[in-house]
Amino acid sequence: MNIEFARQQMIDQQVRTWEVLDVNVLDVLRLVHRDQFVPEAFRNVAFADANVPLGHDQWMLAPKVDGKILQALAVTGTDRVLDVGTGSGYLAACLGKLGAKVRSVEFFTDIAERAAASLQAVAANNVSVEVADALALNEENCYDAIAVTGSIPTLGAIEKNSFARALKIGGRLVLFVGQPPVMLATKITRIGPNEWQSEEVFETVVPALINAKQPTGFVF
Repeated sequence: MNIEFARQQMIDQQVRTWEVLDVNVLDVLRLVHRDQFVPEAFRNVAFADANVPLGHDQWMLAPKVDGKILQALAVTGTDRVLDVGTGSGYLAACLGKLGAKVRSVEFFTDIAERAAASLQAVAANNVSVEVADALALNEENCYDAIAVTGSIPTLGAIEKNSFARALKIGGRLVLFVGQPPVMLATKITRIGPNEWQSEEVFETVVPALINAKQPTGFVF
């Protein structure tokens, strides 16, 4: 396989067609080599329009979804970023190329260890990986951008969302809201001490965030 040709095809035929046109994002997708983060058994589909299994029912997001997240967050060179759900480490590496510092949190130890090794191999020195339950974090006014790659069933009151409160004023958050078969990637911007704006960015389906409270099913 001609890797550089496959990488460019991924950008042109998948990412661009999903209206990811931000030049900085497209450049990062060229610079960060996705094939170095894909588990070895799936290297032959590193650039495919597909989610790649990582174990524990977790998945490496399709390239176009990563592109959409990066474009919505609009990370700049001075931004401090929180990445919730490290997964393969690929999105964290991309965020690291765009931002100043990235803290990436992963629930599963073995997934975190593989991601940390991949990040070290590509010298993503401004990205740190830690094992933690992101829903247990309790922070305020800490981050310029937050990417949450697991889903929650409902958004509820934004002011009660721990990730929204962890944003600095002017900070941006992307998280997935809903249940299969339809989830909405939602962008939340903190515009004041107790004021946020939200907008729906695109539709997709991702695994639920570990320990996210699920609604009780209907019982006869």
